[in-house]
Formats: sequence, C-alpha cells, structure tokens
Amino acid sequence: MRHDEPNTSAANADLFAADPDGLNGLTLQNVGKLFPIKQKRCYFNNASIGAMSLPVIAAVDRFLGNVRDNGRNDYPNWCRHADTEFKDRIARLIGAKRSEIAYVKNTTEGLVTVANGLPWKAGDNVILADIEYPSNVYCWMRLKRLGVEVRWVKNRAGRILVDDVRAAMDGRTRIVSLSAVQFSNGYRHDIASTATLCREKGALFNIDAIQWVGALKIDVEKLGIDFMSVGGHKWMLAPIGTGIFYCRSESLDRLDPPSVGYHTVGKTEDHMDYELVYRPDAGRFEEALVNFPGIWGLDAAVRVQLALTSEAIESHILGLTSRAAEGLRRRGYDIVSPFGDGERSGNLSFSHPRLAIEDLEGRLRSAGIDLAIRGGKLRISPSYYNDTQEIDRLLDVLPSA
Repeated sequence: MRHDEPNTSAANADLFAADPDGLNGLTLQNVGKLFPIKQKRCYFNNASIGAMSLPVIAAVDRFLGNVRDNGRNDYPNWCRHADTEFKDRIARLIGAKRSEIAYVKNTTEGLVTVANGLPWKAGDNVILADIEYPSNVYCWMRLKRLGVEVRWVKNRAGRILVDDVRAAMDGRTRIVSLSAVQFSNGYRHDIASTATLCREKGALFNIDAIQWVGALKIDVEKLGIDFMSVGGHKWMLAPIGTGIFYCRSESLDRLDPPSVGYHTVGKTEDHMDYELVYRPDAGRFEEALVNFPGIWGLDAAVRVQLALTSEAIESHILGLTSRAAEGLRRRGYDIVSPFGDGERSGNLSFSHPRLAIEDLEGRLRSAGIDLAIRGGKLRISPSYYNDTQEIDRLLDVLPSA
C-alpha cells in the first residue's frame, strides 16, 4: 500500500458506521448478554461506577484502532460525528437540542463551569441542600472569596422540599443548585416545581443529574432547567472520564466559559486567527481536544439506552427496587429511601435494626454481590441489565431478622 492510499482497515471502516454493534432488536430480556459482569457478580453498584457493556468496549477499541492505523487523518470526521449525530442521540435521550450539549469529563466539570462562569457580585447567594454530594458543594463554597453566600436547605427525613427552597430564596438568589436524585438515599427531587419556582423568582436552576440520567426518563426542555451536568460512568454505563453538560439555549450567554481554548472559538484549522469569538452553541465550553475514545464509548452507551427506551428502563429499574424493598421488609430490614409518589429512583437504601451494615456488606461481597455503603446505610442501585433473579439472590444471602 502506498502511503497516500486510503486505509481500509476494519477499524477505519466501522468507526463511523450507524449501528456497528447491531443493536436493533435489543430488549430488556436480552440486553444482559452484553454485560460480562453478570457471569461473575450480581452487580448492584451502578450509582458508583456502572459496569460497561461489550458494545461500549468495542466502540472505544474501534476508535483506538482508527488512531493506530490512521493517526490524525480522520480528525475532522471525529469532530463532525461527535458534534452532530452523537450529540443528536444525546439530545434525544434527555429532551434537548444538539446545540445545548457539551462534552465534559465528569459531573464536577459541568458544575464548576456554572459556578465559575456566572458574573457574581458581592451579596449574591446560592441555594444548596445539606445532603449534597461534594461535587455540588465545594465549587459554590469557593465563591465566598467573591462575597457570595451559600444558603443551606435542611433536609426533612432525607427529602428536600420545594417550600423550603422557596423560604431560603430572596432577591439576591442567583441560582439554585440541587441533585436531581440524592446519592445517599435515592430521593428524587421535584425538579419541575423547583424550576417553576426559580423562573418566578428570577433565579437560575442547575442540577446534578448523575443519579438520574440513564436510570430515569428526563426531558430537560419540559422541565425548564437552565444547566445540567451528568458524568457518564454511573447510570449511563459509559467510560470513566466522559459526561455531558446541558446549557439551555436561553441561558447560554449568561455563562462566560471559565476555560477557553481553540475549540471554544470553533475555527477548525485557522490557528493563527486570534479573534476570541465564542462558538454559537454549548460547544464553547469544550475548550480543547475532547476525550474522543471515551466519547465513542459514551455514544455506544447512549445507543443502547435509546434502543431500550428511557421509559422501559425506568419501569424496569423501579420494578427491581420495588421487589427488593418488599423482600427486605419481609426479612425485617428498614427501607431508608423515600418511597412516596414521585420520590423513588434507582437507588434503594436500607439498614437492619440490629445487624452491622459492614458485616452485611462483607457477607454479600463474599457471595459475589456488590453494593455500597452510603450515609451509614446499605445502598443497591440495579441497572437495566440486572434482573429479578439477581434481586432474589441478594435477598437469599441476607439473613432474616
């Protein structure tokens, strides 16, 4: 082969294929075959780091094979596919427009983009819950040096009530930043009502949705939120180091990108034109080369979810946590997660009135069953590839009261 002839390797041929892994016909009944971890473990810790599927691994491998065989030659096509059909699929998943999506390496990067991108004034305040994950805490606390106050909404039995958010707000509230689902107990916040409240008060609304997207259906346009950050490595079952940042079109110019680079301006190969004019879409928050191998894996994970549908995934996951909760109650365990209408998520936290949770976790781990300890409680987080037989195995291993 001459050096100027096109490469015809399998990696190059498959890299831009619409459905290289043949996901047509995928169902909740057969999706488990794509997850090798099921052959070894009952894995219920997807709210921490989700297990990856064969299509995700294959997509990453295809991209790396493309770089191996072609170096930089397909770089323009990488950018085009990542910015068009990949973002189109993400937009379908979350109810957004392609132009409202940027790639990030984790949830924290998206949260920091908002915290550091707003034009703060001394005396402004931000509303947080007192049970937030640290990623949605430290970036706001750091604003104290600018004279910004953090106002804490205290939880009520693990719930963050919209009325309590309202009571904390005043005319200097710039933004409310909450987890869509609380990591410790799985409480699903009333995002729609809080978004309405923020519009009424003239405040922005930002959510950390890493415990929501991939497990529960979401439509950001209907919800009316301004910003959303989601890491890919949990419920999306995508590679570590991937994620998405959503910025509502109407709120785009309210954020000044805290980091800028040659991707911020979108001038492709014109590197000597130094005019700093931001891209007209959320891509302005991607300051430089993005994690293309990871993004190929992220896209594969999104394609699996679209094939199954968000509605079916949510129903399946809630069915698994309901089965677990019923069985746990029969065995004398206390369900800690809020279980009211609209409060449930894929996370189910529980404890035992007498048995130590560390001993229970060790017993489960020895039996090949993985979960987490959060907030002093046991937490399971089954995904769409888990099944009722695995839930029953969990219940069989746990001792009764």
